[in-house]
Amino acid sequence: MDGWWRDYAVLALRLGRRLEESGAGPGLIYTGPEEWRTAVAAEDPVAAGRLADDAGALRETVPVDGVRAERLRATLTAIEAVARGLDGVTMPFAEYAGRCLGVPVAPEPDDTFAAAHDRLAGALPPGPGSLAERWHAWQRAHQLPDERVAECAEAAVAECVARTRTLAALPEVVEIDVRQEPGPNRGHHAGGGRGTLYLAAGQPFNGADLLYVVAHETFPGHIAESMLTYGDTAAEPERAVRPLLSPAFVVSEGIGLHAQEIAFPGDEAQRWLAHHVLDGAVAGELAAIHEARTALWGAWGNAALLAAEGRPDDEVAGYLTRWALLTEAETAWAVAYLRSPGAGVYVQGYFQGWKLVRGWLDADADGRRARFARLLTEPLFPAELRY
Repeated sequence: MDGWWRDYAVLALRLGRRLEESGAGPGLIYTGPEEWRTAVAAEDPVAAGRLADDAGALRETVPVDGVRAERLRATLTAIEAVARGLDGVTMPFAEYAGRCLGVPVAPEPDDTFAAAHDRLAGALPPGPGSLAERWHAWQRAHQLPDERVAECAEAAVAECVARTRTLAALPEVVEIDVRQEPGPNRGHHAGGGRGTLYLAAGQPFNGADLLYVVAHETFPGHIAESMLTYGDTAAEPERAVRPLLSPAFVVSEGIGLHAQEIAFPGDEAQRWLAHHVLDGAVAGELAAIHEARTALWGAWGNAALLAAEGRPDDEVAGYLTRWALLTEAETAWAVAYLRSPGAGVYVQGYFQGWKLVRGWLDADADGRRARFARLLTEPLFPAELRY
């Protein structure tokens, strides 16, 4: 990695540093030469406007052809858009998010969420109260004691790894640590067959969601994708540089949100959890509950559009309460989060990724698993996922 590739990596590192310093959080997954990261950390911050100009210049001089060039140009378009935003340049939010994510961004019709509500109502066990009250009661009914969370997650990781081996070739030895720490659930690939699953500490954990979370964050979700697609950068050095607000992020979240259903088709997740975690039947129809829940990420995306339009907090909160079925406390947190730097685009990536990957997988019903395996082993971008 030298010349153009070094300039590309340094640009991404500089932008990632600016994002962290702005309060937007980590903006980059980087596995390239450490001396470049060290050099960027030691230099004076580079102006956001210059970073945007550098991205445009690199986009005009991409040193490869074909699909690799298209992916690099799409990533540099995202980097330029983020840098322009940091520099104070404004554009309509949907246009900005589309440049970052490489997909069209528009409001999802409320009919999508009404249909998801109907599916959720039919899948949850009968009970009193509103749909939101029934949903939250279902979550509480399957809550794991805090002292069991890590133990159950370790068993789930082992099962997810075994099932992922039927999809793609993994290293002979896979070692994933499970840690409970503050912050969101997340998976980290540490190189080779190693990684860490971080589970949010100090929060109730719904045992019925265990495989939904573990498959998403580890196998065949984020850690598997990092290991199989982005672990070897010798042939394609650009794989060492993954800006989070980028087209690659959209596909990655699509992978994560389909991971459980691919690894545990039909009612297999429900049966595994009943036998290994919950010591009895899981109430309701688990697969349908999770499918409806995932569709409601679109309500978060619509709320992000409302927030970007400057709508008042109570309107954004009302939308989330009605369609995303959030509690009062969850809604208060969500409104504040959606107004934080980068959050609106980040949230869009979840629903857009789920919808994009679902359409691509559904277009070949007999080849769904083979298509999913391609997602785990090739750095496919949204423009390549043709139905």
